[in-house]
Amino acid sequence: MNFEFNRFVEAMFDRSPPYILEHVQLVLIPLGIATAVAFPIGVLLTRPRFRRYTDRVMGIFNAGQTIPPLAVIAVFFPFFGLGYRPALIALTIYALLPIARNTLAGMSSVSPEVKEAARGMGMTEWQILNQVEIPLSLSVVMSGIKTSAVLTAGTAALAALVGGKGMGAVIFAGINFFRMELILAGTLYIAIIALAIDRLLSFIEGRLTPSYMK
Repeated sequence: MNFEFNRFVEAMFDRSPPYILEHVQLVLIPLGIATAVAFPIGVLLTRPRFRRYTDRVMGIFNAGQTIPPLAVIAVFFPFFGLGYRPALIALTIYALLPIARNTLAGMSSVSPEVKEAARGMGMTEWQILNQVEIPLSLSVVMSGIKTSAVLTAGTAALAALVGGKGMGAVIFAGINFFRMELILAGTLYIAIIALAIDRLLSFIEGRLTPSYMK
């Protein structure tokens, strides 16, 4: 494969930008859905009533990440065909495990003595959850969401193989036509997107963290 700097600049600023928004959507939509599903489940699994289900539920999440995304797409192919929707489903399933695992770990790490002290102050279980457990575990939970975001940003490149577009379309075009500049441009943009989302999540974490914990 040949590399020319002028073609690389063209690939970065003329060819790639139309695919950036598609790739960001392929990351943020699955990440948002996965967070909305995995975070509440992780919280529930720390409640005494649901702890006995932890191994089974986490086993399902583990299986979801060990199955290759393309295999997940193949499972949903009879229902949704190829394209954007099955790619979103596959990426959502792939994003669940880090969020659920870190939510479970963060919530479980809150000291029983701290919760008992909160009860002694007259706080209800709901208040303890919202004002004690979640704030204290927030950094661990956000770490899981960030890990999931980075994994999803990289894995989303595979969506191009089934018509999901994104920066993967640029990379695979470079592979098919032996254009190194397209491969480099697509890879660089995926790294930039992952870093930008990581910084966005760090900003959100800072806003959500109570002032007395900063």
